[in-house]
Amino acid sequence: MAAVANAGYEAAPLSAEREDDNARREREQQGLKRSLWLAALLTAPVFMLEMGAHFVPGMHQWIQETLGQPLNWGIQFVLTTLVLFGPGLRFLRHGLPALWRAAPDMNSLVALGSLSAWGFSVVATFAGFLLPEGTRQVYYEAAAVIVTLILLGRYLEARAKGRTGEAIRRLLSLQVTKARVKRNGDTQELPLAQVRVGDEVLVRPGERIPVDGRVQDGRSWVDESMLTGEPVPVKKTAGDEVVGGTINKNGALTFKTTKVGGDTLLAQIIRMVEQAQGAKLPIQALVDKVTAVFVPVVMTVAALTFGVWLWLGPSPALSFALINGVAVLIIACPCAMGLATPTSIMVGTGRAAELGVLFRKGQALQSLREVKVIALDKTGTLTRGRPELTDLQVVSGLDEDEVLALVASVEQHSEHPIAEAIVAAATERKLGLFEPEDFKALSGLGVSATVEGRQLDVGADRYMTQLGHELDALAEPAKKLADEGKSPLYAAIDGRLAAIIAVADPIKEGTPAAIEALHELGLKVAMITGDNRHTANAIARQLGIDEVEAEVMPDGKVAALKHLRERYGAVAFVGDGINDAPALAEADVGLAIGTGTDVAIESAEVVLMSGDLRAVPDALAISQATLRNIRQNLFWLSPTTSV
Repeated sequence: MAAVANAGYEAAPLSAEREDDNARREREQQGLKRSLWLAALLTAPVFMLEMGAHFVPGMHQWIQETLGQPLNWGIQFVLTTLVLFGPGLRFLRHGLPALWRAAPDMNSLVALGSLSAWGFSVVATFAGFLLPEGTRQVYYEAAAVIVTLILLGRYLEARAKGRTGEAIRRLLSLQVTKARVKRNGDTQELPLAQVRVGDEVLVRPGERIPVDGRVQDGRSWVDESMLTGEPVPVKKTAGDEVVGGTINKNGALTFKTTKVGGDTLLAQIIRMVEQAQGAKLPIQALVDKVTAVFVPVVMTVAALTFGVWLWLGPSPALSFALINGVAVLIIACPCAMGLATPTSIMVGTGRAAELGVLFRKGQALQSLREVKVIALDKTGTLTRGRPELTDLQVVSGLDEDEVLALVASVEQHSEHPIAEAIVAAATERKLGLFEPEDFKALSGLGVSATVEGRQLDVGADRYMTQLGHELDALAEPAKKLADEGKSPLYAAIDGRLAAIIAVADPIKEGTPAAIEALHELGLKVAMITGDNRHTANAIARQLGIDEVEAEVMPDGKVAALKHLRERYGAVAFVGDGINDAPALAEADVGLAIGTGTDVAIESAEVVLMSGDLRAVPDALAISQATLRNIRQNLFWLSPTTSV
C-alpha cells in the first residue's frame, strides 16, 4: 500500500466481500457523466464571453458596454476555477504526481496546459501590470474547454469499454443449488455442497443435472448443447456419463456422482473463463504511446522557448520568456489528442451498430485489426443451430407431400429429435397428420406403424436391409448425403422402398459468402467444433475452410486456439454456445453470434447481432478504418487543432 501511495495512487485492503466489478464500472461511468455535465455547464458561459464575438456580430461591443472587461474577466475566472478545481481536479491529482516521478502521461499534459492557461490568465486579470505592453490577454476558455473536452473523451471511453463478469454470473446460474440424493434407502434433497462422490442422484424430466456422474438406471434424452454446441439431445442409458448443468429432457435418470464441486466440467468452464479474462492484458492505447513522446517533447520545447527568449528577447526579457514558454504549453494541450481515440471509437462502434456489429469493448477495434486467423464454431455459427429436414427424395411415381405426411404421422409418436424435425417440416407445409396404429420403436434401427391402413417403416439402412429392401435405387442420393456429412434415413410404404430422408443442421445462407470474403482479406479460416469429424470435414470441404479441429470439448477449443496463435499469430474466435465461452475469452478477439446464448455474448468483445457471418468481414473493415482514422488524428495534431 505504501509503494502504491508513493507512486501517486490510492490503495485499500481487499475486503472479504469483493466489490461487484460491474457496479464499480457503472459508478465510475456515472461519476464521469456528472463531472462532464457540470464542466460543460460552467464552460459554456466562459466560451461565449470570450469566443462569442467570433460567432455573433456585435457581441464583443455589447459585453464591453454592459459588463466591462474587469467584470467579464472576473466571471470567467470564477467559472474556470470551478471547472479546473472541481471536475478537472482528477487530472491534477494524477498528472502532477506523474511529473514529480518523471513519468509524465496524458494527465500531466492536461494539468500543465490547463494550469498554465489559468495561471497566466489570473496574472493578467489581477496583476496585469507585471506583463509587458500588449501581452495582457486571458485564456480562461482554453483551460475550461481543455478540461471539458478531455472529460468528454474519458466518458466516451468508459462507455465503449463494455461490461465483463456477466458471463461468469450466467454460467453460475446454470448450477443447481440442490440435488435429490438417495442415501441409506431414503431419498432426500440436499444442498449441492453436501453431495459427495459416489452418491446416487435422482433427476426428473425437465430438471438440470446437478453434478457429473454415470447413469445407473433409467433412459432419457439429455440436452448437452451447453457443452458440445450440438442442438440434438443425446440418448442416455445405463453406463453413459452425464454432466452437471445439462438438461434432462423426457425421462427419469438415476446416476452415481463421479465429480462434485470445483471438479465438475461446468466448474472447470467457469474457471477457464475467469482465467482467460483475468490474464488478458488491456491493449496499450495508441494515444498513450504518442503521449509518452509528445509530453517530454512539448516540455522541452517550452523550456527551450523560455531560454531563447530570456537570452535573445527584448526587455523585459524575463516576462517575454515566461509568456512564450507558457504559450507553448497552452497551445500544445492535447484537446485533439484526448479525443482522437475515444471519438474515433464511438464513431466506429456507431457505424458498426448500423451494420449489426456491436463492439462491447473499444479495445477490440484495435485488436481485430491485428488478427491473422478466424476460428469458427460450427453449430449455430456456420449452421443454423437446430435440426431441420434438409432432404426428401421420393421414388418415382409417389407424391412428396403424401410421403412426408405418412412418415411424419409415424414419427409424431417417437421421442427422437430427428423425428421432431420431420414432424416440424410436415407442420410447416400444413400437411394433415394421421393417428398411427401398432406403433413400434426398434432400438438402433427405426420405427414402424400402420397409418390409414398402410404399413410404414422408417429407419436406417440396416433396418431396410433387415426388411429385405434393395437400396440400389437410392444409392446415388445416399452417397451425396454422406459426402455432405448427413446420415440418411429411409422410408418404406407397404413393403416398397419409398423415399430417402435426411435431417441435419443446415448451413446458414450467408456463410459461404462470409468465408470467401475472409479469404479475400488474406485471412486463414479454421473450424473448431465438438461435432464428429466426418460431419466437420464434409462441411469444411463444402465451404473451403482451411483447417478443422473436430470432436473437441471446451478446454480443447482453448488449446486449439493457442495452437493456431502459435502458427499464424493473433486469432479471433466466432461462437455462440455456452461451450464457446472459454474460447471466446481466450481468443485475442472473441466474436459472439447475437442469436446465441447470453453467456457467449457476455464473454465476447464483439457481438454479431444478426447472426449472419457476413458481419465478420464488416467488423474487420470497421476496425481497419477506425485505426486509420485515429492515426490520422494523431498525425494532424497541431496548434490549430489542439485548442
